[in-house]
Amino acid sequence: MRAVVQRVASAAVAVDGETKAQIGEGLLVLLGVGRQDSEGDAMYLADKVANLRVFPDQDDRLNLSVKDVNGEILVVSQFTLYGDCRRGRRPSFTEAAQPELARGLYAVFVSRLQAQGLKVETGVFQAHMEVSLVNNGPVTLIMSSQGEF
Repeated sequence: MRAVVQRVASAAVAVDGETKAQIGEGLLVLLGVGRQDSEGDAMYLADKVANLRVFPDQDDRLNLSVKDVNGEILVVSQFTLYGDCRRGRRPSFTEAAQPELARGLYAVFVSRLQAQGLKVETGVFQAHMEVSLVNNGPVTLIMSSQGEF
């Protein structure tokens, strides 16, 4: 499982011009599910995101998590995180999970965050979405449940 995590002042997702979800201060998580992923990957990565210390403390050091600052999380599914661009000019998505598996593991990821008391909003699975954000920092991290990054 792969995630691009951005610390944001705000973020929103729209489908067909209609806002489906929005958050204030917190994290925008673009989440990709691989065909080899399991519930364990989803829970591991959710726990890492929930406890990731990327918010400044009183000394302006990145020492606080989204939980510590009572932040929100917007999770948007993005199978293109498994795009392989090493050959040719068109990405291959053979390592991305099929929609049935991806939808279930996406739900496990979201549920695990919510179980930790976090306010979590989501995009619309398999929809064409317009994601807007105000990146705060900027702080952007690439994470994986497989230790790739």
